[in-house]
Amino acid sequence: MVSSEHLPAVPHGDSGTDARVQRIRCHLDEVLVDRGMTRTELAARTGITIANLSILKNNRAKAVRFTTLTLICEVLQAQPAELFTFAPQEVGSVSRM
Repeated sequence: MVSSEHLPAVPHGDSGTDARVQRIRCHLDEVLVDRGMTRTELAARTGITIANLSILKNNRAKAVRFTTLTLICEVLQAQPAELFTFAPQEVGSVSRM
């Protein structure tokens, strides 16, 4: 299961000073293209809803269960590192975490 809450829209290149700004980026769409698969097909093969896959794709997930990640990795024959990257905090920005 993927959980989400409405976060304020943050333009690309924001310094990341808001503690709620997520710096983990999901590359689900790119991996799907590489595998020649659609989100609809992935949803059917994993049992994960298209809505939850969209939350992941749009970088709005607050958390991802390992069981969900395992299903996605199994079907896509992918490693978690192919699906996610970490965007380092920009120099000079302050985190409020």
